[in-house]
Amino acid sequence: MAEPKFEEAMQRLEDIVQDLEDGNLSLEDSIKIFEEGMKLVSYCSRKLEEAEQKVNLLIKKGEGGYALRPFEPGRKDEAE
Repeated sequence: MAEPKFEEAMQRLEDIVQDLEDGNLSLEDSIKIFEEGMKLVSYCSRKLEEAEQKVNLLIKKGEGGYALRPFEPGRKDEAE
């Protein structure tokens, strides 16, 4: 089975949390979906880490070379 999209996994996590908070599940069913939720948390965390690694910007150095730096929201580069 293919991995779910990040957004689908997050939606399923929200559904699991709601089901657990409602308290209408048996103990066995609660444990089952809790385990599913933990797997989804691990998957989503991994996807977020991968995205963070990809969000590096190439910035031009004064000498004409390039350097990687972490993405910083709101930062204005001199080249812009």
